[in-house]
Amino acid sequence: MTTNLVIAPLLVALVSAVACMLVRTAPRLQRALSLVGVVGYALAVAALVARLWPAGTLAYQVGDWPAPYGITLVADPLSGFMLAMTAVVAPLTLVYSLRYVNAPGQRVSYHALFHFLLLGATGAFLTGDIFNLFVWFEVTLMASYGLVAFYSGKDGTLAATRYVVLNLVGSSVMLLAVGGIYGVTGTLNMADIARWLASATPAESAPVLGLSLLLLAVFGLKAGLVPFQWWVPAAYSAAPAPAAAMLAGVAKKVGVYAIVRLGFTVFAAASPGVVLPGVESGLLGVYGPVLFVLAGASALVGGFVALDRPTLEETFAYSSIAQVGFIVLPLAVAAAVPDLRAAGVAAALVYALNHALAKPLLFLVTGTISDAAGTTDLGDLGGLAGRTPVLAGAFLVGGLSLVGIPPLAGFFSKLLVFRVAAVGGSVGVLAVAVAGAILTIAYVSRTWNRGFWGERTAAVETMASPDRVQVAVVVAFAACVLAVGVGFDPVYRFAEAAGHVATGAGRDAYVRAVIGGGGA
Repeated sequence: MTTNLVIAPLLVALVSAVACMLVRTAPRLQRALSLVGVVGYALAVAALVARLWPAGTLAYQVGDWPAPYGITLVADPLSGFMLAMTAVVAPLTLVYSLRYVNAPGQRVSYHALFHFLLLGATGAFLTGDIFNLFVWFEVTLMASYGLVAFYSGKDGTLAATRYVVLNLVGSSVMLLAVGGIYGVTGTLNMADIARWLASATPAESAPVLGLSLLLLAVFGLKAGLVPFQWWVPAAYSAAPAPAAAMLAGVAKKVGVYAIVRLGFTVFAAASPGVVLPGVESGLLGVYGPVLFVLAGASALVGGFVALDRPTLEETFAYSSIAQVGFIVLPLAVAAAVPDLRAAGVAAALVYALNHALAKPLLFLVTGTISDAAGTTDLGDLGGLAGRTPVLAGAFLVGGLSLVGIPPLAGFFSKLLVFRVAAVGGSVGVLAVAVAGAILTIAYVSRTWNRGFWGERTAAVETMASPDRVQVAVVVAFAACVLAVGVGFDPVYRFAEAAGHVATGAGRDAYVRAVIGGGGA
């Protein structure tokens, strides 16, 4: 019976999305159901994570069809970590949305789109086969498209069109790669693919290398890594602030999760016979340099461009590109150095958690300023710290966490990235991490000095008092950032358990749980 917990978060998100569509003529009831749904989602995730703790794996066979023939949903510490992250971000963001999004927008589409986005991300975190990973990606994409185009203006429509075209191209490539992998391995089940690759000869597994690199490009697109980042700035600027918070805090993490799950749990078992100088043989040995290029370019390009953006939204959008680069940096080391695979994945997950909390915090601060002052242009802002000290303090917590100041969550996330790079002897990764950290200090300082410090501008002097609920949500996010840093030990132990899937023993446990059809 405990395996039924795996499907609970999916069912709650689906029922909430449908319910919000059915009661559109009763706005108060719709808002109440939406709020109850997201709280129910958080409770379902909490129950599932408690069942997984400290290192369990649960498999749910849909329709009682045994793996690898049926559809399998799998919850382990890796998917549990991502779900727990989502279960913190989503309720706070929805509460903010109730005060930020206008009443007609909430009634017509916002709540349904919000829960469908939650459904797509949850399905991606729990799916046990690569075709359904594609399906859940599409659910996330369609909901994201609606949120980016939410205001229906010229900028929003253009951003949404660019977003959906790029992602549809990526989805087409992903579908071709999935079909190719099925043609090579004869299965779509992730555990079964891992099992097949572990016993395959180099000649048999060689095609999987090229196909998996196609998938890596698609996941890079979903995560907004350079050179696939073109959709990010326009989409984040066009979407409502809480929608941008969900895109940065949840939707982007689906791409990161897919890199870890398929790269380290599934494809790491392959030995295609390709050896690169200076790295270990095997498929992940090829992944290492590729991930380093993607992560390094993202950390540097995103950081440099964020230095001179005119608005808060654009600054944080390019910052998000840079920070996702930081998430992937330890994965590059982990791919190249087998002994550091668990530690590298754990470091990436901790950094992903910091990003999932700090970046929604900054986007919601932006939305609150926009509501109160009518502008987010840094040229029109100044003196916000004196005008709204609580909001400014929350921004400072988010910004300092990105910089990596103790005792905030960002300190430990950056420390782990540097530690993995140093232990792995990765001079290039260390150099990129140092340069990216300096750039982060520069653009966070610039934003603080121009927007929050100095003399009050006319827009700030005449701004309305910020909405109390919006400020309370922002403060709650800041408290989460601080709480993760102060109570870091259980967070890291959870991330360590999740990183275990990157090892041979963790992969074997995953395969046994899925093919055996129960818990391990």
